[in-house]
Amino acid sequence: MENRVETLRKERGLNQEAFARALQVSRQTVSAIETGKYNPSLELAFAIAAFFGKTIEEIFIYEGGAVYEEK
Repeated sequence: MENRVETLRKERGLNQEAFARALQVSRQTVSAIETGKYNPSLELAFAIAAFFGKTIEEIFIYEGGAVYEEK
């Protein structure tokens, strides 16, 4: 899943360490999210969205196919 976390963080003038402290996670977690190596939990995704004043959908871009089939 792609995301805009790094872009939004940099727009705020924050380094990964400061952003991680604000979210109460490690800098390594922030790095892994930004590079797409780790998808955050729903709780963390909501915290990131709230931090930036955006919706989850504005930050995280789901690229997969439909997970259900309509009848």
